[in-house]
Amino acid sequence: MSEYACDCYEVHDDIVERVLEVMPDDGKLCDVAEFLKVFGNQTRIKIVFSLCKSEMCVCDLTKILNMTQSAVSHQLRILKQARLVKARRDGKTVFYSICDDHVQKIFQCAMEHVTE
Repeated sequence: MSEYACDCYEVHDDIVERVLEVMPDDGKLCDVAEFLKVFGNQTRIKIVFSLCKSEMCVCDLTKILNMTQSAVSHQLRILKQARLVKARRDGKTVFYSICDDHVQKIFQCAMEHVTE
């Protein structure tokens, strides 16, 4: 038997009931899955890491990532649609930054987890 299989055949109804009472609906869980999928790309993770350190324009990010403006802009658009980053215009330059503390906390927790 697999180490992940249960040797007993008894359902713990009290535990199951407690979890089911607070289980979000499928739509909400789907939204969470889609949100976390955005983090599933190394380029976007590098952008999030960079923007956790400082507000930057596309040119700054192209230099850091060694990518074209078009490629960086595409990834920023995905991050913006997922509400992970926001944009601020200053004259002709658009600066990007992390949307809020939640995004930074999620990223920091992930970094801590993989470096344990």
